[in-house]
Amino acid sequence: MLYTSNIRQAMLVEREAALNLRAPGRLHLGFLDPGGSLGRRFGSLGLVIDGFETEVELSRSPSEQVSASGPAEQAEIERAARSLHLLQRHSGQREPLHLRLLRVLPVHAGFGSGTNLALAIGRAFACWHGLDVSTPLLAQWLGRGLRSGIGIAGFDHGGLLVDGGPGADGSAAPILSRIALPETWRVLIVQDSSHQGLSGADERHAIATLPSLPSARAAEICHQVLMRVLPGAATADFAPFAAGISRVQQLLGEHFAPAQGGSAYSNPAVGRLIEWIGHQRDAVQGPDRGAAIGQSSWGPTGFAILPSHEIAAAVVDAARAAQVIAPSLTLRIVSGRNSGASVIDHRLTSHTPRSPDAPHAL
Repeated sequence: MLYTSNIRQAMLVEREAALNLRAPGRLHLGFLDPGGSLGRRFGSLGLVIDGFETEVELSRSPSEQVSASGPAEQAEIERAARSLHLLQRHSGQREPLHLRLLRVLPVHAGFGSGTNLALAIGRAFACWHGLDVSTPLLAQWLGRGLRSGIGIAGFDHGGLLVDGGPGADGSAAPILSRIALPETWRVLIVQDSSHQGLSGADERHAIATLPSLPSARAAEICHQVLMRVLPGAATADFAPFAAGISRVQQLLGEHFAPAQGGSAYSNPAVGRLIEWIGHQRDAVQGPDRGAAIGQSSWGPTGFAILPSHEIAAAVVDAARAAQVIAPSLTLRIVSGRNSGASVIDHRLTSHTPRSPDAPHAL
């Protein structure tokens, strides 16, 4: 009994000396100008969502170690260790720590898993050592945000975001707009875990071999974003928002189709369901008819943004009744998230009556 008691006491002490950080995932809703016709390439539209998170924990350790809570997290250990070493090198802080990967986002699926994990580790590391380091600087240290800035800004603030694309000197993309998504709106996430989107060298090759997006199409994308998507979100006017997102996705889907087997969707089963949802206008009654549909980044994750949970659930029920949900697909209804990552520092809370589950906003 004494041995068991000592183990429990040691676990409690370690828990009290730990710091946990949770960071939300995001959807990449499209590029503004992937060809850079006016000098700034890409520019991005993105949305931070609830229900998909990265969670990491730091604690003291006699020697540096990285551990994982399950198979998905285990697959990310090497990348996590690299991030930790980069942070130590840039900051000069080399105290041995135990980094635990408690939850990670699906990899290469359109949720921004790489940037999210790197920034989660980076911000946890900075909080642990009391470093006053901005998230863009952490991203620079860790080699993230080279193309899109929405993962960086979304990590801090959440919401619906537009960035202006990275600078010619490699500087992080400036955030041009951040709007809180209306609280009642919901996002239906469609996943196929058997498939992954393009990444790394394959992604760079695909982008390099695509023809340039005509400037007239880039102009229409920007027009849709500025005059439909953003005003719709800002005023909770769902119909123009949905029409704008769907049109942006149509234009970009046609552009990227040659790298996706000729389709606007990288995964045929996801694409069939999402397009079916786009035609189910009878499920969305009144002035909020329609759905904002598309694919996040290179997929395979598809999405349908709908004006309420009740309507989203009705769409799922209708899809099941019509037998258009392939066996490989999983569906989940989530909210937009209008806040960024949060940290629980048990070193600060272990001697207070505050609930350990109440997070501190970053």
